[in-house]
Formats: sequence, C-alpha cells, structure tokens
Amino acid sequence: MCTAFVSIDPGSTTPVVVLAVRDEYIGRDWLPPDRHWPSRPALVGGRDLLAGGTWLAVHPGGDDEPSRMACLLNGFGRAADPALRLSRGDLPLLAAADGDALEGLDLERYDPFHLVRAQAGEVRVLSWSGHELRERRLPPGLHVVVNDGLEGEAENRTSSLRAGRMMAARIAHFRPRLAAARRPEPTSSPAGRPTTEAWGQWLPVAAGDGLELDEPAALIQRRDFGDGRIWGTTSVSLVALARSGVRYDFNPAPGSHVWHQVGLGGQARTAAI
Repeated sequence: MCTAFVSIDPGSTTPVVVLAVRDEYIGRDWLPPDRHWPSRPALVGGRDLLAGGTWLAVHPGGDDEPSRMACLLNGFGRAADPALRLSRGDLPLLAAADGDALEGLDLERYDPFHLVRAQAGEVRVLSWSGHELRERRLPPGLHVVVNDGLEGEAENRTSSLRAGRMMAARIAHFRPRLAAARRPEPTSSPAGRPTTEAWGQWLPVAAGDGLELDEPAALIQRRDFGDGRIWGTTSVSLVALARSGVRYDFNPAPGSHVWHQVGLGGQARTAAI
C-alpha cells in the first residue's frame, strides 16, 4: 500500500511538495538514498537490492535543467509475461533522468504501475494497467496516489476487499489532515534548516499521525502474514521541488524521529529535530 501525497501551488516558492511512503516486505534488502547508479551519476535515491532499481529518484537539476522527482507505486491489472518481464524499479530512474524517457518503452514488459513524475512546473501521473497507459497532468491542489491509482480510482484496482478498504481509509484520514496543515515551503530557506522547521505541520502527519500500526487507515503500518512474512512501511520520503532547487528528507525508521536531510551529493546527514 505505497502512497504519495502531492501538493501543487504554482504561486509558492516551493511549487511541489511530496510525501511518499514505501510499503514492502520487511525482509527485502535496500540501501538508503545515495548516487547508486554510475550510468546515471546525477540521480539520488534508495536502491532496492533485489532488482537494483528504486522506488523514488531525485535529479537535483542545475544550470538550465530543472530539478525532478519520480516515484513508483505498484498497480493492478494484467501482469507481464514472466519470460519478458523487466523490473519496474528502473522506471523512476528513467523518469527522473529525462522527463520524456518513458516514450518508446515496451510497456508490455512491465507489470502494472503508477508513476508520479514531478518538477517545479508540473506533476504528471502515468498509470499502466497492463494493456493501456493513461497520463494525467495534475492541477493545483492536494492529490493522493495509492496502488489503486490517483485518488484510488484507477480502472484496474485490487481484488482484495480488505486492501481496498485500507487504501480508502488511508485517503479518508490523511487527505484532510494534510489539507488542514500549513503547507511547507522547505526550499525557501537555507538547506541546513532542521527537518522540523523545514516541514513544520506536515512532519507529525508523516510520522503516522498517532495511529497504531495495525489500524486500517495507518500510514505507518506493520502486518504479520505468518511464515516470517512481515509487510510494513520501510521508509518515508519528503521531497520539495522549486525552480531553483530541491530538498529531500528521508526517514529509514518510519514512525520514529530519525530524519535525514539527503545531500544532493548523495550523502545524508542526520537532521536536528
């Protein structure tokens, strides 16, 4: 149940702010954000050690190139042929490296997905169902993307009644909480600004808003499926995109106060909170 909240305000010093939650099996190994890909040296993101890709990638931009971010959520629909399947973890790398890099891809080699592709001027959501690609440009305001798609309204959704209810509960609880919170502008002050000051009222929401890990609406969750299979929230990212810069804060222990501001050289430093 990965989730991305996207706030767009073209008139702000920080036009795009994103709260992205990664849910995965706890035993799946990964590395924290860094410059993990020599063939794409500008990109910063966490690295999935099983497939080598990422769930969220940031391009810091520079000169005449805008900063970009792309994050991936698994979708539902027709799966790719196992003999031809490619990892979806490459998609955020392609989208962050080049805003048009997905054009020309053989999407039938990928399982269904939702890809949030953002820069300061615009945010687009690309949804692949296994047979059709839909692309939408998001208007100003607050938007939510879950595994059931933008606002949970994809044509192809989960067949699990329980999972569907949990996604709906998460949206119903956290959308109004973020809408009521003061919108942060993290890029409007020096980069070394502590996480609490940079993200303000969004930070306690990103920490789970006080919900228990097993509540249906929980943003920070943990579910024991038996046989050693534990599903839960493995990281939380906060990304702010401005026309002249980007800020990326990362929590590798969701629900805790351990936040790191990720340096755009790929090195993270623990933020004072």
